[in-house]
Amino acid sequence: MSRHVQITFDAHDPRALSTFWRDALGYVHPGPPGVELPEGADPLAAWEEFLERVGVPPEQRNSRSALEDPAGEGPRLFFQQVPEEKATKNRVHLDVRAAPGMEGDERMAALEAEADRLVERGASRVRRFEPEPPLSLGFLVMADPEGNEFCLD
Repeated sequence: MSRHVQITFDAHDPRALSTFWRDALGYVHPGPPGVELPEGADPLAAWEEFLERVGVPPEQRNSRSALEDPAGEGPRLFFQQVPEEKATKNRVHLDVRAAPGMEGDERMAALEAEADRLVERGASRVRRFEPEPPLSLGFLVMADPEGNEFCLD
């Protein structure tokens, strides 16, 4: 029997980091439990209202955040607040498939365009790996706004 997977990020600012990954992946913030969100409603505003209503102190309201794939296919992402800084290279990272089916210059141009879009949202470039057929089609190593490495592949 297979299991569902949730990917958890340690973060200083869970709301900001989840918003970066929402924009990077096309995921959505789910609404609070038991709250039916009208079309176009801001789920983060709904969470703020919900947390206030249930008595969560303001200083604890950004202690966690989550994202879901709107198509229900990808894993849930969870962001939890931690006090410590990131100390070393990730041993596990995400590969964001930004150029599926593309090769050569077309692929690298698509990856560079996606990298530019994510840099505008707070990511940084780490390194570019040129294509080395047949084993590698080329990819970009990036870091999210809190320094977590990921690849544009």
